[in-house]
Amino acid sequence: MTKSATDESNAASNAPVELVIFDCDGTLVDSETVATDVMVEYLAELGMQLSAEVALARFKGGRMADCVAELEQMFGRSLPADFTKVLRDRIAPVLHQRLQPIEGALELVQSLKVPFCMASNGPLHQIKVSLSVTGLWSYFEGRIFSAYDVGSWKPAPDLFLHAARTMGVEPSRCAVVEDSLPGVQAGVAAGMQVFALQPEQVEAQLPRQATVISRLAELHDHIRIAG
Repeated sequence: MTKSATDESNAASNAPVELVIFDCDGTLVDSETVATDVMVEYLAELGMQLSAEVALARFKGGRMADCVAELEQMFGRSLPADFTKVLRDRIAPVLHQRLQPIEGALELVQSLKVPFCMASNGPLHQIKVSLSVTGLWSYFEGRIFSAYDVGSWKPAPDLFLHAARTMGVEPSRCAVVEDSLPGVQAGVAAGMQVFALQPEQVEAQLPRQATVISRLAELHDHIRIAG
């Protein structure tokens, strides 16, 4: 008899943690806000009016290709063929100017007593910029997994499972730290312990298996380390 999703979730929640898998954007660095502001400005130049609040709510944590497809459906017209490239080129210098780590991010990775890595929907070059600007690169170098390298994006669990397999840890002994609904869904689908960073309003559709935290510092109070 196979275990139900609830049984697997309960097993994961009781297991000691041997690996923490962090998301990047919105979890450790405040890049979601910066990128959204740049996108909204670019869209306005194209005659497409969209507020930053709506854009962030609809596209947070999602795959860029899906974002483009939804924008085209919303406005009933095609975006320029080079929209994604131009947008990323515009975002990069603004990240250098404005990007900050999420409150408590540096302190958390400096104090964790368990191995950790990163698994992000973003491309590796963008992740490197974000981590370098915020002083986090040295903590993750060599332990970063991008959906673009795997060919599978959250909310599919493949990226998290790939990270766990590469790091040599069973999924049930991994803790995922995410801020977006797709990321939380991916962690739950992977059978991992999931912590949803929700500093303000809690996402109504969060899976019940996720543990909500309002600050990164709270992670220490929730994970049980092996040994």
